[in-house]
Amino acid sequence: MEKKLFGTDGVRGVANHELKGELAFKLGRIGGYYLSKNSDQKRPVVIIGKDTRLSGDMLEAALMAGLTSVGIDVYRLGIIPTPGVCYLSRTKEVVGGIMISASHNPTADNGIKFFDQNGIKLSDQAELEIEELIFNDHSEELPYPIDKEIGLVEEKYSWIDEYIDFVIASADKKLNDLKIVIDCANGAAYQASPAVFEALGAEVVVINNHPNGEEINVNCGSTAPELAAKKVVETGADLGIAHDGDADRVILIDEKGEVVEGDNIMAVAARDLLKEDKLNKKTVVTTKYSNLGLKESLAEVGAELVITKNGDRYVLAEMLKNGYKLGGEKSGHIIFSEYNTTGDGILTAVKIASIIKKEEQSLSELKEVMSYWPQLLANVKVSQKEEWEQNSKIAAEIKAAEEEIGSSGRVFVRASGTEPLIRVMLEGKEEELLNKWENKLKELISEELN
Repeated sequence: MEKKLFGTDGVRGVANHELKGELAFKLGRIGGYYLSKNSDQKRPVVIIGKDTRLSGDMLEAALMAGLTSVGIDVYRLGIIPTPGVCYLSRTKEVVGGIMISASHNPTADNGIKFFDQNGIKLSDQAELEIEELIFNDHSEELPYPIDKEIGLVEEKYSWIDEYIDFVIASADKKLNDLKIVIDCANGAAYQASPAVFEALGAEVVVINNHPNGEEINVNCGSTAPELAAKKVVETGADLGIAHDGDADRVILIDEKGEVVEGDNIMAVAARDLLKEDKLNKKTVVTTKYSNLGLKESLAEVGAELVITKNGDRYVLAEMLKNGYKLGGEKSGHIIFSEYNTTGDGILTAVKIASIIKKEEQSLSELKEVMSYWPQLLANVKVSQKEEWEQNSKIAAEIKAAEEEIGSSGRVFVRASGTEPLIRVMLEGKEEELLNKWENKLKELISEELN
């Protein structure tokens, strides 16, 4: 059965359009009931965090109304990174956590994602069960407590400090003598990230840390790292850090102003863990979107790459199942499972900064462990996203592309889980051939699905 509300990372949409307050109320009521139904807590507690978007207050109010209506107490965390909600969900006496964020999406969008009491995003099956209750209008069958049994709301804004301390403690080295540029994307990292790096002794230059909700991800952060790159060069910094809106991913910039994305970050981190004998089973987990250069890089040091479905929760599931310690995505969701159970942009940046200090090498030197294969990524805006897999013309064109590019490369097409887009990825040794097939596929997909 296909999900109707939940995508690859929670429920997302334009706030007050696809994602209305009424839906948030139902998600709070039903999602809260789901999180608490097996709890032995007399008064179950759910924590809620959010990024800086203007619609966060509206959605938070609706979620809290839904949660308290089924007898769940709510602790408000305020503006906090997604990995902070994840961390507190598993370290506090709560039945789960909710993060209100649309991550790297535009300002008008927002999203709702759930974590269980182990700090793990809900499974596909759990999300289907919640949708079943919503769409078949079973919410009236849930409890309606009265009087003292109705849930209460408390503010726990200081709990972000516990997450900050946790990330500081993850550092292998103090970061004295490093100058670091931090682009907070005007989002949830604006307090935590500078606090972490200042506490570790780095000289910090902060940009895009305006939490007014109107500028989150706007020409800044991990989706537009050019500003951070420019600032790194201008200030002579050793490292640049570009967060996304909720700080669960990170893109780094070396001292020359060159971007270092998730695959290269994993290649550097994997070698460090191997040296420390901490890369369990000599394996890294990633998704189909990772560059084949990562596999090549790991093979050089006797390590392997395991591929999962797209989405950091599928990466985490594979890591937990087999005890792997490092995984992530090209986009910069990097999971160090010894520390956290979701992508953590601040922690990842701390780990790489520690390696720079430990190895006494610049990031531009460290990143040389991986060479990229030519890879093209295209997003095709469509109005009929759900129908693409049944389209015989598109299927035939993909097959033709695969045959010409050959077994050394690959063609990967999928629908976005959060936006009205078909994503096309082509990879191989011959860039001219990739360009040809990218144009052909984009043109056909646009014609067929609009």
